Amino acid sequence: MPVALLGTGSLLCFGGPYSNLEATRAMREEATRLGIPADRVICTGDIVAYCANPNEAATEIRDWGCHVIKGNCEEQLAQRAGDCGCGFDDGSPCDLLSRAWYSYADAALTDDLRNWMQDLPDTLAFELGDRTIRIIHGGVCQTSRFIFPSTPAVEKSAELDAANADVVIAGHSGIPFIEPIGQRIWFNPGVIGMPANDGTPDGWFGLITSEANASLRFALHRLPYDATEAAAALSASGYAPPYAEALINGRWPSRDVLPSQEATATGHALRETDYLMF
Repeated sequence: MPVALLGTGSLLCFGGPYSNLEATRAMREEATRLGIPADRVICTGDIVAYCANPNEAATEIRDWGCHVIKGNCEEQLAQRAGDCGCGFDDGSPCDLLSRAWYSYADAALTDDLRNWMQDLPDTLAFELGDRTIRIIHGGVCQTSRFIFPSTPAVEKSAELDAANADVVIAGHSGIPFIEPIGQRIWFNPGVIGMPANDGTPDGWFGLITSEANASLRFALHRLPYDATEAAAALSASGYAPPYAEALINGRWPSRDVLPSQEATATGHALRETDYLMF
């Protein structure tokens, strides 16, 4: 499904609001500060997940009017499925913690927002200059596929082939990265609603800017926000203390889903970075 981008200037990309109202509002305020209108803002899904305010965060995104695709969380909640659809091993830390937040969100979410989620597109595509860009959540054929920085380039190349795109903008993994694959780019701008497991409370977002000679600049930026308030709201909900702690200490409470490279990097602060695609 193609998407019409209006106006000129940078594109702002982010994923994973994760029911974090404070981070979602901070992201919207940052877009306003940067002068980026809603029709040049892209969310890669997982609006509702770990944090305390599923209805409020989803309403904020819907009212913003930015481009949004379904993540696995939207798919599952819209269908009233029994879990988040990530395919975690039964009894694993990720599985046990996801059951807690999913039950909380599923019980809270309004029918109106479920219907909105059901109508979101699975993917979007557009052209920027002479580049074709595809927005996905996890993988092209598997919404809940985790693709990390350490995922082999050959696998990312196959996903780019399946996407029929020069650039893929993806989400789901929760860790931001920019990776050139030959003459193509895999761009994960990160998520705003949980830290990137790097020992800091910040969220992450990305910017894509057209530059001279039809080149594109991809940049990753931190999103500071009031994580203390978000953690307090989550603690008050009473259902997931480990996630409230993660909002402050910047370390995921469940890391069994991580490949060894990303697990070893736990607590190591990421750097803002950029890459110029000619």
